[in-house]
Amino acid sequence: MNRFTNKVALITGGASGMGLATARLLHAEGATVVLTGRRAELLTTVAEELGERVLTVPADVAKTAELDELYRRIDGELGRLDVVFANAGTAVFKPAAELTEAEFDRLVGINLKGLFFTVTKALPLLERGGSIVLNASWTQYRGLAGASVYAATKAAVTNLTRTLTVELAPRGIRVNSVSPGYIRTDMMTEAIPDAAAREACRREVPLGELGLPEQVADAVAFLASDAAGYVAGTDLIVDGGLTYAPVR
Repeated sequence: MNRFTNKVALITGGASGMGLATARLLHAEGATVVLTGRRAELLTTVAEELGERVLTVPADVAKTAELDELYRRIDGELGRLDVVFANAGTAVFKPAAELTEAEFDRLVGINLKGLFFTVTKALPLLERGGSIVLNASWTQYRGLAGASVYAATKAAVTNLTRTLTVELAPRGIRVNSVSPGYIRTDMMTEAIPDAAAREACRREVPLGELGLPEQVADAVAFLASDAAGYVAGTDLIVDGGLTYAPVR
């Protein structure tokens, strides 16, 4: 398929995990991809892998000045955006009473503030027919001990999906979100370093497996494509049935 031929797609957190899988898929289907993240060396590696039709701009989404520079680069070199996948995020899992102010600020700064300004600062470059996909999480739907602030930021993401849908629909810009479950990424390994704990997560999933970044990328690509042209304000859960499974 070539759903994204002649389209320009921005992916934050695009050098690893779900962002990288989405970059590979959209690029394979014809998109020019703009990748941003905090680690310049990883972005360079991805750019070398993908070859042509790639622009990399190191940036921390929690810093609005760096987002401004990102969009200056996109405007100057590409002139527009058709797709934004606001994927960059971080996680800290610990009891609420143990969460530090610095950890709170980091979670909110990247997962909510960074995502919000990623979207709003992209708007001057998005044309009618554009699509925005936000990365939320299954944790907003079910209580998970140790995920208080992380889950709260993700609940805010889906609320933004709905409110921004209403705001941007008159401009012909669709907004949707994805809520991944347990996905095999470096971030999951860092957040849950104990292999036995990750195995316990796998056993919770009705389909019996941890998800793959490529499976989330498939959902993002659908929402960003013309095939989802009448889909707006929706959160697509990609979790193998985890959200609505009985709590064991």
